Parts: sequence; structure tokens; C-alpha cells
Amino acid sequence: MTAVDLPYGARPLRARVPDRATIVAPEPARGVASLPACFDRALAHPVGAPPLSAADRVTVVVSDPTRAEPRAHLVAAVLRRLGDPAHVTLAIATGTHGPCDVAALGLPGGLLARCRVVNHDARDDGQLVQVGTTRRGTPLVVHRCLVEADLVVATGVIRPHYFAGFGAGAKALFPGLGQDRAVRVNHEWKRNPAAVAGRVDGNPCREDLEEIVDALACEVHVLNAIAGPGGAIIGAVAGEPRAALRAGAQACAEAFRARAPDADAIVVSDALPLTGSVYQASKLVAAVAPKLRPGGRIVVAAQCPHGTGPVDVVNRGIYEIGLRPRLPDRHELLLVSDLPGAEVARTYFVPAASVEAALDGVRGDVLVVTRGGDVLW
Repeated sequence: MTAVDLPYGARPLRARVPDRATIVAPEPARGVASLPACFDRALAHPVGAPPLSAADRVTVVVSDPTRAEPRAHLVAAVLRRLGDPAHVTLAIATGTHGPCDVAALGLPGGLLARCRVVNHDARDDGQLVQVGTTRRGTPLVVHRCLVEADLVVATGVIRPHYFAGFGAGAKALFPGLGQDRAVRVNHEWKRNPAAVAGRVDGNPCREDLEEIVDALACEVHVLNAIAGPGGAIIGAVAGEPRAALRAGAQACAEAFRARAPDADAIVVSDALPLTGSVYQASKLVAAVAPKLRPGGRIVVAAQCPHGTGPVDVVNRGIYEIGLRPRLPDRHELLLVSDLPGAEVARTYFVPAASVEAALDGVRGDVLVVTRGGDVLW
């Protein structure tokens, strides 16, 4: 047996796997020397749009704490470029997660004090407005801070996303600031075989959500960092949301590309926040699904200190709609976590006491991916 350290969560998990296992352990990327300089360069040379210019009412969008992002540097770069806007709204793109702990965003107190902060609630219809309907029939219902602005700048980090192709771009606006029910309509496109990690053009989920850009009457820009394996920032793009996203996605895909044989059993893990809950850790299933043989088994090792997430969403919205279409007809999904077995059993996972126990009885090829969020096949 071979010992392997899995990121797991707040602490690594030592597991023993068969000696015949193929182990994919992505090397952490080397980040840029200076985030401020990198972001300033991107804003000075935007893709598909002129450089940002001053506006009176500005809405800057940031991600919620479920994503590890250099929010403070991104927002600071935008404000440096714009000078000193009279009215700045800082909108937290929580998507369907619900309002978050603002203190967990890592933003300076002085910045929060000078801005109007919108902690988005996708179920608070009183704060939402419909700005259009996509060609595929998705109602574009978003927080009113997007229509009350003269300029919207969406920030984020481009990294692989299991059904939108990549994170960031217009995704910060919708579903990031979208209505819960409207977002669910868009997410039905997860069933489509073209809605996969690493694909942008021809991806119906991505193309559907990007129609928010044209539906807004104001000027819309992005400043997106580009992540490499391990989360280091390897570059940045700015400009028109669709054009900039595609430019950044190309660099991102090159950094995350990995190779491995198909397997009968796959062990996959990653670090927090991706292993923070069953809801988030489900992305690891999607990451390795292309490598699973029919009748195979995926073992996710995730501490899940924040629990399962909403069980109905995990079981239907994630598994039935998002994961099952990507998996072979016959498959097993096991979870090694710190959660009680009875709690795990309420989800689509079968609880397992250890990685060793989860692999018991496997006779075929085994693949171990130590950081499932860091691979594109």
C-alpha cells in the first residue's frame, strides 16, 4: 500500500491506497510577483472594450466566501482606476447560497465603511428586478443594484467550473446576483452534455447566463484574476465580460490541463473552501467523472465542516441535474468526512469511515487526484 496525503479540509488526511494506483498531484502554480501591478496592467489594456472611465454611480461585484479570491486587491485596483466615485456599491455575489458573513470576505473595514454593501439574498424579491428573458427562456431577474448603476464592474477569479466552463466573467452578475428561481432555470442546462468544465463556446449554461450583459442598460466591465493549480494567481484580464473571460479561460485551461488513465475507482479531494460542505465538494465528483469506468466508484474525501448544505438542492439540483448525466449509468459515490454517517446518508453519498474502507473490494485500476479542483482532462 502507498501512503498519500489528501488536502481534505482544515487538516490533511493520510490515506493508504493500492500500490498500483495512479496518483495525480497537480504542482502548485507560481503566482505573479505583484497582484496590484498585475491588476493595474489588465485594467490599462482591456479586452474588447475601452479602458474604464469615471462614473458617478458604480457597482463593484465581489464573490462570497465560498471562493478563495483576492477581493481586496481586485476592488482596490478598480477604485484606483476610477479615481474616487461619488457613490460606490459593493455587491456580494452570493448566488443561491444566501447572505454571507461579510467579515469573512477579507475586505478592509475602511472600504466597507465608505461603500453601500449589498449582501445579496436571492429569495428577497423586494430587492430584485427583471431586466429581460434569454433566448432559452431564462428570466433575468437580478438585484436592483445592477440597474441603479451607471457602471458595473464584476470581479472574480477564472478557474474551471464544472458546468459553466469556467468561473468569473458575467457569472458574477447572473447567477451571482440573480433570483433563486431564475437561477434554477439556468441551472437546468447542467443536464446538457456540452455544459462541462473547460468549455465556454457552445456551452448552453454559459451562453445563457452571459445574456445578462446585453440586458443591462449600463456599462458593464470585468476585472478577473486567472488562477492556476493550487490557487495562485498567474495573470489577469479586464474589459468586456464575454471577450475578457474567453481570453483568460485560454490561459487558465493551459495551466490546469492534466492526463490520467480511466479507472474503476477514483479517490478525489481538495482544500477548503471546496471541501467545506457536501454542496461544495460535489464539484469534485464532476471533476473526475470523465475518468470513471462503468460500474466504477468515486470516493470523495472532504471534511465538510459546514455540513451538507441544503439537502434537497444537493440531491436534486446538484446530483440529479448536474452530476448524474456526467456519470456512467452504473456508479457508486462514497464520502469520507467528519460528518455523522446518518447525516451523509440523507444525501446522494454513501458514508464511508475511511478511504481504505471505501476502496475495500476494488480489484481494478485506481486513480487518486489530490486536488480535484485543479484539473481539466
